Amino acid sequence: MKKILTILIVLVMVAVVTATAVLFLFPYQPDQPPEADDAGSTQQGIQEVVDANNKFAFELYSEIDKSEQGNMFYSSYSMSAALAMTYEGAKGQTAEEMKSVFHFPESNTLRPNFAAIYNEINKKNKPYKLSTGNALWVQQDYPFLEDYTNRVENYYGGKAANLDFISETERSRQTINTFIEEQTNDKIKDLIPQGVLTPDIKLVLTNAIYFKGTWTWEFDKSDTREQDFKITPTNIVKTPMMFMDNDKARFNYADLGELQILELPYKGEDVSMLILLPKQGEDYNFETGERIVSDYTLEDIELSSEKLNEYKSQMQETKLDYISIPKFEFDTKYFMNDALSAMGMPTAFTDGADFSGMTGKDDLLISFVIHQAYVKVDEEGTEAAAATAVGVGITSVSPRKEFRADHPFIFIIQEKETENILFMGRVVDPTK
Repeated sequence: MKKILTILIVLVMVAVVTATAVLFLFPYQPDQPPEADDAGSTQQGIQEVVDANNKFAFELYSEIDKSEQGNMFYSSYSMSAALAMTYEGAKGQTAEEMKSVFHFPESNTLRPNFAAIYNEINKKNKPYKLSTGNALWVQQDYPFLEDYTNRVENYYGGKAANLDFISETERSRQTINTFIEEQTNDKIKDLIPQGVLTPDIKLVLTNAIYFKGTWTWEFDKSDTREQDFKITPTNIVKTPMMFMDNDKARFNYADLGELQILELPYKGEDVSMLILLPKQGEDYNFETGERIVSDYTLEDIELSSEKLNEYKSQMQETKLDYISIPKFEFDTKYFMNDALSAMGMPTAFTDGADFSGMTGKDDLLISFVIHQAYVKVDEEGTEAAAATAVGVGITSVSPRKEFRADHPFIFIIQEKETENILFMGRVVDPTK
């Protein structure tokens, strides 16, 4: 029976950054991730990689939804980045399954264009904070192929650092966790729990992504007040609701019958939050005299990257009379083995895995994939933000367009030019 070694893949999605103590030599300073080689990138290639990430984002939402009933938040980009580095070492069926799940294009397209997206995220002098970084934590003296580590460094900015998982297991765990804390302003703690790292671990790949943005049009803190949030028609909680009735503000917005979609831009206009809100409540059409009752839920929203593009194509710059969304802050942690297996890549987690592109030998499998995320939305903006909101509006003789997110909604944070989804989540209970 062949000896099976393991790879631990760790994914992080988060917000904000502060420094902590360094235990070992880190691969780079968290605020100075290395530049990747994007010399072969094209606009078409970038769009192919963006489309791949966005398809995965929605498919992952559907998979997590099968087991999670409450709030949800994750970074599809973070997962795609960490698994793309792993994919670089995959062969045969293992590679084909990973390519299918993440919709990766051919390697000659994936590499330079993923590098271009990575470099764009890390560009300096932005009116918001957005950065990402990759690292490889390698068992010292274990013979990884130089060709593999060079590809990861050149195209993903993934610098390698040696650790001793065999005799310094706990110290290695602390080293990686400390590095992640540095990259995430202490928002992600104890990413790798005790007991996950074992002497069999030969490689840990990590990705961290951080975002902090200020709304172009901020909510007035003095207007925030406790209001009802209807988790269900019969389960109602009190939560701080933010309000805006700014006469100058105009937003991209659409009322699509079963849902409202609203775009809230951050300063700089390069990144925005989309809120998809199922229509609920009672309205009155003064033109027809018709009483309108809507009771749509999140389950009624058709979700896919294609559907999102269709929704967005109907949005127009609109003066809204009234906007209200809840303040919220929560974190999530997912152990992704089962979800990724169910999505179509089971082989990577079994003895049949082939990661010989890493070592030249058929002796590696993925042990764990961990993803942890944090989000905070308030009057000023968003930290490590993923957000979605949908509101209720009516058409009448004297139209009043309102967006009242007082019931569960989906939120997405994406780069506007490429439409690359950075974060995605939903709010079911803003008090949790």
